[in-house]
Amino acid sequence: MSKIPSELKYVKSHEWVKKLPDGSVVIGITDHAQEALGDLVFVETPKVGRKLAAGEACAVVESVKAASDVYAPIAGEVIESNPTLADTPETINTDPYEGGWMWKLKPSNPAEIDGLLDAAGYEKSLAD
Repeated sequence: MSKIPSELKYVKSHEWVKKLPDGSVVIGITDHAQEALGDLVFVETPKVGRKLAAGEACAVVESVKAASDVYAPIAGEVIESNPTLADTPETINTDPYEGGWMWKLKPSNPAEIDGLLDAAGYEKSLAD
């Protein structure tokens, strides 16, 4: 059973969003997504300063099985990418919600976060 932390927001394409006290957000892929992909061997995160539209493909995760795009759950500007993933992409497999975060975003419209799925909504989307 995948872990789905209740304090995070989610999108059906298997990304999670965590609000930070300064108004920025942290984004990564869910435990379900990393389980489906298998052992990750390569991660490409978006460059700092890149402006993303909600739903835009902006990152890539590659496993021994497949390569998969990662999408921006909300619009905004990338303010930081996780530097450890270049050398240790498997961090996402072992710790998708803390050490395995992918990038930080300054939201264009912070209210967009409220429209994302909560943990129960995401869990339901997995069952559909």
